[in-house]
Amino acid sequence: MAEAGVAPLRRWRPTLLGAAIALAGCSVAVPKLEPPIPAQWQHAAASQAAEPTDLRGWWRAFNDPALNALVDQALAHNLDVAQAVERVRAVRVLQQHSGAPYLPYLKASTDQTIDPDASASYLVAGFDASWEFGLFGRAKGAQREAQGQLNASMADLHAARVTLVAEVVRNWIELRTAQQQEALLQQIGELRSHQLELLKIRQRLQLAPAGAVDQAAAAAAQAQAALAAPRQAVNEAAQRLAVLAGQNHPDPAWLQTGPQPQLGAWELPGTPANLLRTRPEIARAEADVLRAAGELGVAHADRFPNIGLDASMVWATDLNNNRAHAVSNGLVTVGPMFSMPLFDWGLREANEHAKSHELKASVLAYRQAVLQGVAEVETALGALQQQQQREQHTLEAWQALQRVDDTLQTRVKLKLESPLVLTDGQLAANQAAIELAEARAARSLAYVALFKALGGAPLPADETPDAKSGKSTEATR
Repeated sequence: MAEAGVAPLRRWRPTLLGAAIALAGCSVAVPKLEPPIPAQWQHAAASQAAEPTDLRGWWRAFNDPALNALVDQALAHNLDVAQAVERVRAVRVLQQHSGAPYLPYLKASTDQTIDPDASASYLVAGFDASWEFGLFGRAKGAQREAQGQLNASMADLHAARVTLVAEVVRNWIELRTAQQQEALLQQIGELRSHQLELLKIRQRLQLAPAGAVDQAAAAAAQAQAALAAPRQAVNEAAQRLAVLAGQNHPDPAWLQTGPQPQLGAWELPGTPANLLRTRPEIARAEADVLRAAGELGVAHADRFPNIGLDASMVWATDLNNNRAHAVSNGLVTVGPMFSMPLFDWGLREANEHAKSHELKASVLAYRQAVLQGVAEVETALGALQQQQQREQHTLEAWQALQRVDDTLQTRVKLKLESPLVLTDGQLAANQAAIELAEARAARSLAYVALFKALGGAPLPADETPDAKSGKSTEATR
């Protein structure tokens, strides 16, 4: 009986194979993406002649070993990144089995059947097998949908790393800048106190004008009150760094006053086209296009029949009249499987139209993501250029006041000027130093914003060039 079932299958095999090959190609094409990017950046691309900055280690331009170590620590222990890693692993496990619904399905079962007249009792055992071919683009659509979800999770992981590195560098700059400002404000407070003592002496000698001592006392009190702002900024930045590094308290070394990070030589790597390979928001939008194309492919296939093969083998024996189990009956059947949507065909057609509009929307979202990325980079480049000029002018002002202070010190030593005049010069120089620290911090933060907009961060371990070889490239740029 098995031979009778297999013979027809052999006759149908060429026909079924030819039909499968013909129908398997009926899938929805992924739209070609044409990103609206300019040929070059509008603003200056570098601070000075230098080698192109590595997007995977752009923060090393600050030449700060403590910052480099902190970034490495945060990348290894940050909880947001760890969550994104686990989500990638979860999606990858499912993506590797996206074709499982289109593999043969086997079911085994046993049963005991009793005749209505209770004259016989049968033991029935058998196997049922089915195999859906996934034609009309159904299997291809499911594969694209799974690949799009994986690509999206990888983009989310890279976005988490980009944000993490940018936040660590930003908070480190704010921490060191606040410490620098606190030290300068302490010097100003000491100068204000010294100025107050000098004015008290002059008042006793009746050389100080009325109200001068009170004004000096108010200035000294204001200088002490101004210390609260940088101290609070130090505490807040240290706490944020602790969270970013995945620990419950700041490292005591962070609270020790250190030098303010100063930006060294750097150069913007590549052209606007490189933004497509580094910015995670664009990669996420591209993954959404691939996923939407996969969903459309499945919706398109749902309007057509499900075609496959069904096979079954049933074995039965009479338990009452055949106690020796010497005689049994077996039946093998193999044939095509065909199911056709009829009464809900209109709903399936509407679902396909809806998915086609969602695909168009995802393409528009991709173009929007590209425009947004280009705009953010251009804005950051313009801000960096302006902050560089601000830092240069502030540096020139501080240097000029330093020269004035040197001249006043010489004149005081020669008893040509009062010590009060020297105090005023030192206060002006320290105030200019505070403004210079703010200008340097603003330029550094603009640099951070630039490389965050570019999507600069170390690649995850499973996004290295070797691992990326299997990444889908259907959603072409």
